[in-house]
Amino acid sequence: MTNTQIGFVLCERMLSSGLSLPIEMWKAAASSYLAEQKTTSHAGAHKPEKSSFRLCRPENILKVNTIGINSEPILTHSGFSITADTTLAADRHYDVIYLPALWRNPRAVVRQPELLEWLTEQAARGTRIAAVGTGCCFLAESGLLNGKPATTHWHYFKQFSRDYPSVKLQTKHFLTQADNIFCAASVKALSDLTIHFIETIYGKRVATHTQRTFFHEIRSQFERQCYSEENKPHPDEDIIQIQIWIKANCASDISMQNLADMASMSLRNFNRRFKNATDMSPLQYLLTARIESAMTMLQSTNLCIQEIANAVGYQDIAHFNRQFKHKTTVSPGDYRKTVRAKMFSA
Repeated sequence: MTNTQIGFVLCERMLSSGLSLPIEMWKAAASSYLAEQKTTSHAGAHKPEKSSFRLCRPENILKVNTIGINSEPILTHSGFSITADTTLAADRHYDVIYLPALWRNPRAVVRQPELLEWLTEQAARGTRIAAVGTGCCFLAESGLLNGKPATTHWHYFKQFSRDYPSVKLQTKHFLTQADNIFCAASVKALSDLTIHFIETIYGKRVATHTQRTFFHEIRSQFERQCYSEENKPHPDEDIIQIQIWIKANCASDISMQNLADMASMSLRNFNRRFKNATDMSPLQYLLTARIESAMTMLQSTNLCIQEIANAVGYQDIAHFNRQFKHKTTVSPGDYRKTVRAKMFSA
């Protein structure tokens, strides 16, 4: 495992909530990843040397740095000061860079040429840059969002549209992606984005464990929440109609040939068009629809797991459990415990 470098830009009037929570999530993920690796090593044919375990510490696979324009202490909106670990002048490579939200009108803070130039250079390197709330104005001010989708805090939609007319503001989405540039409308959305980043580096199992550590619910998948040019609704109306039908009838015994007949296509052409439109096969889409329906029922009903399995088209509960765990990394029972942990009733 190579050393993951995460950077957090600091600036005056920043909200510290977009700093502390992601840092804690990243460090928990690194610890979880190492614990998983140790378990795997113990199950192997040979026992690793003690020296290798000493090296396997979170700080040895994850480096988190705060970044300032200079070395002067930075006053946050909360009233406390932070001195950055490093400055923009240090030529460091980062895997992910976070930009903070700002309190009140961001105009006076975002127009910092040195920082904007640095962000442009980092983006050109392929570094993933994530901004939260009004911090998205840094990205817009730098020109990195010109002609691309973005979002920001909902209180600043009108001002953002007025100040940055060349940006494709998505007011109905809390997350957007434009290549390696990410925008989150709130700290909650930023935490979902952080889980996505963790999954790309440490894997789905670690990401799910981290998510369940910090939140009582299991959030929707990043791909379903995030707006990007690649994920926007496709234009194939015939396939959209089949998708709608599958979701409404996912518990039925559905054959791919019947779906092709409904669309008045040959099976080969149907499979090709469905894959081109949705980036998954019709069968994969059906299985996903069944599991998502089961997830909803686990959260909102008192049906037992066998009844839910039957309701989404599985007669064999063992097969249902395997499919559910393959999609979510947790069992149906554990999923229910997590999503309903804070549901109360009289």
